[in-house]
Amino acid sequence: MTTIREKAAPSFLLGGNLPVARMGFGAMRLPAREIAGPANDPETSAAVLRRAVELGVNHIDTAWFYFHGGLSANGLIRRTLHPYTEGLVLAAKVGPVRNPDGGWGAPAGPRRLAADVHRTLRELGRDRLDLVYLRLQPDEDADGDAGGDDYGTLAERFGALAALREEGLIQHLGLSNTTTDQLARAQRIAPVVAVQNLYGLFHRPDPAVLDACTRQGIAFVPFFSLESLGRPEPAEPLGRIAARHGVSPARIKLAWMMAQSPVVLPIPGTSSVSHVEDNIAAAVLHLNKDDLDELAVVP
Repeated sequence: MTTIREKAAPSFLLGGNLPVARMGFGAMRLPAREIAGPANDPETSAAVLRRAVELGVNHIDTAWFYFHGGLSANGLIRRTLHPYTEGLVLAAKVGPVRNPDGGWGAPAGPRRLAADVHRTLRELGRDRLDLVYLRLQPDEDADGDAGGDDYGTLAERFGALAALREEGLIQHLGLSNTTTDQLARAQRIAPVVAVQNLYGLFHRPDPAVLDACTRQGIAFVPFFSLESLGRPEPAEPLGRIAARHGVSPARIKLAWMMAQSPVVLPIPGTSSVSHVEDNIAAAVLHLNKDDLDELAVVP
């Protein structure tokens, strides 16, 4: 299979100084296909990582809270890819708190956020993280305050990460699960180079965020991009367009996302080598105007 580098897949300059292929890889499914388990075979997950990098992926999204039992995404990345090749961009999220038994706790306040950054550095074996996202909660108000003295406001939590950036432990900062108002508030504290939000063909909850990122040249990194999230997925026109191109519906979904804006950087995750090959091939799939017009009316 030809690599996306060999096919000159489109690239993006993350933060103005980190060139990445626009098709990345999300590590959430490496420890387990579902977050509740069962655990994956570590050798299979390692093979998925190796294949992704072989095919030209140089942007991997991870988080310390991606784990199942003793198997973690960060651990798999380090064991499989360390020492890291030059130019490999590792992005990490902090914000949620997850207990060793897999249960979720209250969101992290400023002090806990700093501790989780240090934990991520240790787990990945790096002195500096290329990109760190602050993952916000869906029920936060415009100030980013979900309540509780230990939790803190958006300014306090993002400020804690900005301080680590000033120390040199983080190169770039991002926001996840954010609104345009929260993005603007964070930008008053430190530059935001990437936004990671729910987005896909069948779920486009807040197009204003993508519009803001496009105008400002901020990377827009969609998560759950291939999921229908429990909704019935209409067979058409997706199946018809996939048949016309001789590819999978998943490949059409990813190509559609990349066609929405030059700042879109999908990070589809999988625990299957064949699926990672199919996903990455979407980076060089061109959808014509007829394809995009048909997909524009998908509910």
